Amino acid sequence: MNMWTALLDVLILLFAAMVLGGIFERLRQNAILGYLLAGTLLGPHAFDLIPNHQAIAAIAEIGVALLLFAIGLEFSWRKLRSIGVIALGGGILQIVLTSGFAACSGLLFGLDLKSALVIGAAVSLSSTAVVMRLLTDRTELESIHGRNALGILLLQDIAVVPLVLGVIFLAEGRDTNNATWALFRSLGYGLLFAGILFVLLKFALPRLLQAKVAALNRELPILLAIVTALGCAWGSHTLGLSPVLGAFIGGLFLAESPFATQIRADVGSLKTLFLTLFFASIGMLTNPTWIIENWLNVATLAIAIVIGKLILTSTIVRLFRYSTMHAFATGACLAQIGEFSFVISIIAKDTRLFSNTLFETIVAVTVITLFTTPFLVENAKRIGQAAGRVSALLRKRSYLVSDSAMDEPKVQSNHIVIIGFGPAGKKVAEELLDAQESLVLVELKVDLVREAQNLDIKTVIGDATQIETLHEVNVESAKAVIVTVPDPETVNQITTRIRASAPAIPIIARARYHRFRNNLQRAGASAIVDEEVEVGLRIVSELYSVLSSKQKT
Repeated sequence: MNMWTALLDVLILLFAAMVLGGIFERLRQNAILGYLLAGTLLGPHAFDLIPNHQAIAAIAEIGVALLLFAIGLEFSWRKLRSIGVIALGGGILQIVLTSGFAACSGLLFGLDLKSALVIGAAVSLSSTAVVMRLLTDRTELESIHGRNALGILLLQDIAVVPLVLGVIFLAEGRDTNNATWALFRSLGYGLLFAGILFVLLKFALPRLLQAKVAALNRELPILLAIVTALGCAWGSHTLGLSPVLGAFIGGLFLAESPFATQIRADVGSLKTLFLTLFFASIGMLTNPTWIIENWLNVATLAIAIVIGKLILTSTIVRLFRYSTMHAFATGACLAQIGEFSFVISIIAKDTRLFSNTLFETIVAVTVITLFTTPFLVENAKRIGQAAGRVSALLRKRSYLVSDSAMDEPKVQSNHIVIIGFGPAGKKVAEELLDAQESLVLVELKVDLVREAQNLDIKTVIGDATQIETLHEVNVESAKAVIVTVPDPETVNQITTRIRASAPAIPIIARARYHRFRNNLQRAGASAIVDEEVEVGLRIVSELYSVLSSKQKT
């Protein structure tokens, strides 16, 4: 194969991805859908304009390894803990239960046990790349359902490595003895490989490449990242393990190095390149003719998976004491099959765990569910609100109240209601307690509720976007309401509900971004704390303070 021919194929694919990605962005859709469509149109099952698709697939495989390296570089236990138990508990439950239901469904449709287990693993994953991009664009990453989705997606990303190892284990285990030997061999090689990487990246390289030297030469951290990612992927492949595993472990260890912050910033463009190639190469696997011929089966299966994952994920989130609205909004965001399902499916096909028909089906269904993702994320709150109304009709209430709060009489009048007990809400509460004000807090997160109760603040665990919760804290007789929730859309909804219940009450609302200020004014906020404006004023104040101190010295 001529190198320049392969380069031309890459350029054609990237150009098509750029054009179609731009068109999708103009249509307010995710550019990744354009990358998928570009690969589908140029692939062997459509116009067949990329004859060297094997070379593209090989490049994309390296791209997947680099993508996992970047995920490992971003991973942190502190970040996971900040999201709460929904990340660990909810993420594990989501993967286990979704895999179990999907595997059982596969068995009912006549698949063998190994194929059914692989189907379960593939279906359990959602799309981190698409969902995170959409939530970020819609400024919903800090919303309750956005944070829930982020926590579960992080856990899914971590689970990719053991799931891939599990698929390889199923493929190599022809009988019990061979399977057991394959498992212990993989574990042994994995531990040995991880130990070597730990010594190199934790002790050897930091001494060789000191932080001061790296700061003076921007190329060195980039070279370190590339060498680590590709070297770990090659080493893992050489040991008979997944290159994805090696790249992830390399990123995980490098995340603790002093170069981590600079590397995260510098590898962003490389990650974008390989991510584009990955999705475009996945699009090349899609067979439009086969989908048209089997459209009824594919559409039925895609609808069943989306609805099934939505309901199952929502039920799991509900177990963590989130309202029905926020649970179903989270479920809507995670209802698709993710990009790493392609990785699992390709391994299953190459190891003959999947037949060609089963592989075509999974690829087609995954692509279709990815195309539905922008619609689901955009309407996640509406789906959640509809589910909340249905739940209210069935159960006569759609909010959660702690046992201690249920035994208390309704709160007195002339109190101040604080909605949200994050850093901003906590600071407000502390200042008002010093002023001996009577406070009532509305908060959803149980750990934050405990903090408030330790300060002897009367607390209701509930969803402030629901009118019943506002009645529970007697908002109509309050002195004022302070809304400190960071998500702009949620603040807007809460303000609207409060103004409808109490037309004359003062409402002080937090505006995370300046562009949402007018929305809050229309919703009825009496006063708005514009974070971006306040930050600008504080910076100027600090500037003059520093300059004044300098002049005195």
